[in-house]
Amino acid sequence: MRRREFLGCAATTVLGYSTRTVAQQPRTRRIARLSPLSREADRPMIEALLAGLKERGWSEGHNFTLEARFADGDGDRLSNLAAELVALKVDVIVTGSNPGALAVKKLTSEIPVVFVTTGDPISGGLVASLRRPEANLTGVTALGVELTAKRLELLKESFGRGQIAVLTHPGSPYTNEFVAHRSDLQSALSIEVEAIAVADPADLPNRIANISRERIASLLVLSDIMFITNPEVIVNSVASRGLPAMYPDRAFIDAGGLMFYGAPLPSMYRHAATYVDKILRGAKPSDLPVEQPTSFELVVNVKTARTLGVTIPPTLLARADEVIE
Repeated sequence: MRRREFLGCAATTVLGYSTRTVAQQPRTRRIARLSPLSREADRPMIEALLAGLKERGWSEGHNFTLEARFADGDGDRLSNLAAELVALKVDVIVTGSNPGALAVKKLTSEIPVVFVTTGDPISGGLVASLRRPEANLTGVTALGVELTAKRLELLKESFGRGQIAVLTHPGSPYTNEFVAHRSDLQSALSIEVEAIAVADPADLPNRIANISRERIASLLVLSDIMFITNPEVIVNSVASRGLPAMYPDRAFIDAGGLMFYGAPLPSMYRHAATYVDKILRGAKPSDLPVEQPTSFELVVNVKTARTLGVTIPPTLLARADEVIE
């Protein structure tokens, strides 16, 4: 064989081998995260999502990259951040909150969206039904009305039949959902509810300070971006009034709040990884029914109860999943 012919055959073999090798390498996928929170506040959710993905064979930096955007508690930023992620043409977007998912939905019908929310995705305009989501969105939801009803029931059981104040944010989908069902909740639970509207985070201390302790027996804080990103401000303001309160997120208990009942968000994000995995492997969001958490937790901070001068019923403490002494 001539030298030139040999080199030509060798080059063809090498190039053929390289081509086959490259073709066998899976494409690195791009997963996006759109959070209403700050980077630090969102850390437990991202860590849970990554852990769930790892269990299913996905490793950041190996077969996928993560693009994350954080609204830092400002819901008005979600649209612009969503536009950034859509422009990147990522493979799937994982959103927190109804407003975040809705912001993405308005921009694309092509990129799959996996949402994790405590609001109703049907009334919120995200999906047509839980069983058949349709379009490009699906995910995990702890339906807001049912959670609100249970939280009000626990407050009534713990602190009597007195009026319950509910902290609301005008224009929020979570507030709109509560307002739509307010009369039904009052009738079903035989309670009286007073809505305390707060439009600006700077007004939180004053609005809470003006709650009448003569009329109000306890307080419920609704799920909302503005509230969840200001747990310390709310907990401290509530403590100054000596109010027993139920909160929508575990972060409030970590800040010294009294009670939390709900599905832990990190566990919801870990489960959301199953949706991301299926979508990256070819499933369509419209074929994946929206799921609800199967377990909820009740956390009671007895140390805070002593500080507030209130007594938690022993029957409630016996049912608590965690009691902080």
